[in-house]
Amino acid sequence: MSITLTAAAADRVRQVLGNRGKGVGLRLGVKTTGCSGMAYIMEYADALEADDIVFEDHGVKLIVSPKSLVYLDGTELDYTREGLNEGFKFNNPNVKDMCGCGESFNV
Repeated sequence: MSITLTAAAADRVRQVLGNRGKGVGLRLGVKTTGCSGMAYIMEYADALEADDIVFEDHGVKLIVSPKSLVYLDGTELDYTREGLNEGFKFNNPNVKDMCGCGESFNV
């Protein structure tokens, strides 16, 4: 089981953590919501929880709960810029369908 990130995503996470002045890594997860059932959660983590699973890629810690890892296993997190838009993009091989707006998915 693993979660990875591209060099561009790692650079962006390091930049934000540096600007924040604190944090141990990036916490990834899923929650039940939206028209397709699940949505991604992403936040900067200041501490680790007892049951957290930690992956490290490009020098960045990716922190996931065991419940979320079932849905995120094999995911690659990228950071993209398209025109005036920029942001993180989840490349998740487990996704079977996404809603029309792209905000939620199901597996």
